[in-house]
Amino acid sequence: MVAITGWNPMREMFDMTHRMNRVLGDTKSCGVRITDEEREFAGVWSPAVDVRENESSLVLSVELPGIDPKDVEVAVENGVLSIRGERQLESCDENERYHRVERAYGTFERTFRLPTSYKAEAIEAKASNGVLRLEVPKREEAKPKSIKVEVSAN
Repeated sequence: MVAITGWNPMREMFDMTHRMNRVLGDTKSCGVRITDEEREFAGVWSPAVDVRENESSLVLSVELPGIDPKDVEVAVENGVLSIRGERQLESCDENERYHRVERAYGTFERTFRLPTSYKAEAIEAKASNGVLRLEVPKREEAKPKSIKVEVSAN
């Protein structure tokens, strides 16, 4: 039986970069040795996002530990909300060596199509404790309405 595996271009790029760094002695890597298991997931990083809705808005909570909020770009174009950024490997001096790297690094982009019932132009973004919170308000016509039912005395 032949195992079928999908082609992962990011993995191929990582493998090539890792081999070149070994050949050229890249000091930025701080002596990092990557296992095959780690290589499998290298370059495939996407922050976790919770999406919830309340009566007045859609709320997205994006986990971005170790990333300065100034280095995160939030944009809306043609009804698509995009969140982009990069987490960089911490630098170390020549007397330090990494023994293991388990956190993911590199650029990321998450995109979400916003329904027309939300005001994309009025998004509010706040960052606290490594979590970016985006609030997208609902349009008035999309908010739930309560209709009072009158009871007649028959």
